[in-house]
Amino acid sequence: MQMRESRKEAVSRHKRELILDAARSVFAEEGLEGASLRAIATRAGYTPAALYFHFDSKEAIYAEVLRQSLASLGEAVSAAVATTRGAKQKLHAAGMAFFRYYADHPRDLDLGFYLLRGGMKPAGLGHDRDHELNAALEAALHPIAEAAEALGASRQKANTVMVDCFAHATGLLLLLHTGRIRMFGASAPDLMDAYLRDRIAQLAKE
Repeated sequence: MQMRESRKEAVSRHKRELILDAARSVFAEEGLEGASLRAIATRAGYTPAALYFHFDSKEAIYAEVLRQSLASLGEAVSAAVATTRGAKQKLHAAGMAFFRYYADHPRDLDLGFYLLRGGMKPAGLGHDRDHELNAALEAALHPIAEAAEALGASRQKANTVMVDCFAHATGLLLLLHTGRIRMFGASAPDLMDAYLRDRIAQLAKE
């Protein structure tokens, strides 16, 4: 009986992953607003009704896809920081790991901008889901704030550094993935590296 239940759970997890894989493709092509449960179900090889055994809405599917993406981001940042010694190296490694993850995974970057779907008016995925996802993003970025504090910044200043790094990275990533960076004959990774080194030098002086 236990073996049968375990097999059933494994099948359920497999179906769930097939749905999420299909959803990633559909969301990448259509965005949250343009995607439909029918399109996701068709891509996964199921009926729309079958999706409701695993998710109650397309927003729930989107939230889970984004949650997994942010978890991978967090793992990438943590892995980069784990190889460093000292606060300066930690801050630089965390900032570059954040940048490189989204440089290598442009679909994940687009996924993360769900709040801007439909223009500058925030849409979101519901209060509880937004809170959870924002917390996951902040957790991935937190090593930057921790390193800034270790360099002598106040908690408030360290959080500002974290936000500044996030804003600088996302700006460069947008220029990189839209090809606009070529207009300036510049390298997005080099600019991110230079920004982090300047920020670290400023913190060390302060």
